[in-house]
Amino acid sequence: MIYSFKEKLTLNGNIILTPNFFNNSNVATNLETRKMLDEMHRQKIDMSDEIYVINLGGYIGESTKSEIEYAKIKGKKISYLESL
Repeated sequence: MIYSFKEKLTLNGNIILTPNFFNNSNVATNLETRKMLDEMHRQKIDMSDEIYVINLGGYIGESTKSEIEYAKIKGKKISYLESL
């Protein structure tokens, strides 16, 4: 489902930087790897004008909450798929 959102936003003229998704859940279990991925996500937020939160069913995970807070600190526009 996330790909349909990405396609729609791209076709509307947006450049999309998404979090990394891995089919193998063991990839991000190492603390050092998780820290590195978190830093990469913050760098993507730094490069962005806006973040778009895909909060299906109103769900926002802890990692995403952290990224939203970071985006707020950086003065980024934040949009949500579903209203809060």
